[in-house]
Amino acid sequence: MENGTGTTPAQDRGTSGGEPGRRALVIGAGIGGLTAAAGLADRGWQVTVLERSATLEPVGAAISLAPNGQRALDRVGVGDAVRSLAAWQGSGGLRAPDGRWLARTSSEEAGERYGDNLVLLHRATLIDLLRARLPEDAVRVDAAAEVVDPGAADDPRRPARVRTATGELTADLVVAADGIGSATRRLLFPDHPGPEYAGFTTWRIMVPAPAEPFAPHETWGRGALWGSHPLHDGTVYAYAAAAVPEGGHAEDERAELLRRFGDWHHPVPALLAAAAPEGVLRHDVRHMRRPLPACHRGRVALLGDAAHAMAPSLGQGGNQAIEDGVVLAHHLAPGTPPGPGLAAYSADRLPRTSAVVARAAKAGALTLLRPALAVRARDALVATVSRLGPDLVLRSFAGITDWQPPERTYAAPARGARPEGRRGQDTGSGT
Repeated sequence: MENGTGTTPAQDRGTSGGEPGRRALVIGAGIGGLTAAAGLADRGWQVTVLERSATLEPVGAAISLAPNGQRALDRVGVGDAVRSLAAWQGSGGLRAPDGRWLARTSSEEAGERYGDNLVLLHRATLIDLLRARLPEDAVRVDAAAEVVDPGAADDPRRPARVRTATGELTADLVVAADGIGSATRRLLFPDHPGPEYAGFTTWRIMVPAPAEPFAPHETWGRGALWGSHPLHDGTVYAYAAAAVPEGGHAEDERAELLRRFGDWHHPVPALLAAAAPEGVLRHDVRHMRRPLPACHRGRVALLGDAAHAMAPSLGQGGNQAIEDGVVLAHHLAPGTPPGPGLAAYSADRLPRTSAVVARAAKAGALTLLRPALAVRARDALVATVSRLGPDLVLRSFAGITDWQPPERTYAAPARGARPEGRRGQDTGSGT
C-alpha cells in the first residue's frame, strides 16, 4: 500500500533522505512539539512534524513566558526575539476585587532576581518563531498520527511505527506532543488514570487596551480570580478562573463573565465591554496529580501536557513543555541508540515536572479559596509578606523560574540563588 509519498510504509521512515538512526517524528505542532523539533534538527536529526489540524493556527490566546522558558528558547535560537516583545515595565502585582493592592512587584525587581522579565505574547507569534527554525517541508498539517508500536530503544531492527491517513511511517525516535488527551500516553501507560478535573474552569480573552491605563495585575476574590496583562502590540490578554463543577458551560460566556466579574475594579469592566462573545474561550482545567512512571517508553518520548498536564496557576504549562523540548534534544545524539538518552530525559524531567504540577495545584487551591474567613486570612498574609519586601513575593517562584538550560547537568541553582548574567545564550548544540 502506498502512503502518499510514492513509497511503501517500509520505505518511508518519516522523512526524506538521511542516515540510519537520525529520523525523528514529532506528533503535534504546538509550542512544545516545535521546540523539540527545532532542538533535534539543530543536533542533526532529520525531523518531520505531524500536525492533525489543517493549519498551524494555535488554540488559545496568549502565552506567558517566564525566565526559565526564555532561557530554554535561547537553546533553539529564539530567546532574544521573544524578549524583544516584552511589554511589562514598572509595577504590577496582586489586587483585591475592590482594587486594593495586596502585593506589589516590579519588572526591575523580577529582572534583578531572575535575569529576565515575564513576557506575554500571542501564541501564534511564538509558533511562527519556532516554525521558522525548521526546514520548509518539515511540518505536515492535516496529518493526524497515532503510535502503533513504540519500538525497542536499543534494537535497531525495531523502530517505532506511526499510523497516518496515508500509510504507516517508521522512525528512530518519536516525540509525542499530542496534548492533554494524548492517545500516545494511553498506549504507553494504559494503567495510568490520566488527567483529572482540577476543580475550576478558566476563560481567556484578547481585547484592545482601554483608554485609561492600568498596571498588570492578578486579582484574587472568593473562589474566583482575574488577570489583565498588556501585550507588546497594544492588545490586552485577560484571563479568569472560578471554582465551579466540571462541565458547566454557559450559552453566552461573555455574559457569564459579566455576571461574575462585572463589578470588579478597573480595567475589568472595560475589558469585558470590549470583548466579543465569540472571542471568549472557556476550558475546564485538568491536571495530572499522579505522575507517570516515566516520560518515555521504547523509542517514544512524551512531552508537555501529554506527560505532565498542570493547572495554569503558576503560568508554567508552556514553559515546562519548552524545557522538555530542549532537554530531550540535548540528551539524544543522532546515530546512537536512543535508550540511554531517553532514560536520562525521564530522569531529568520527571522529578522537576512532578514538583511543578504539585506546586501549581497548591497555588490554584490558594487563589480560589471560597470560605470568607479563609479568604480574609489569605489576603492579610499576602499583604503582610509584601510589606516585608516585594522580593519575598518573587521568592515564591524560586526553584522554578531560576532553572538553567542544559549544558551538562540540569540542576537548578540553590533556592534563592541569584543567577549571573544572561543565562542560556546559544553557544551551539546545547552539549
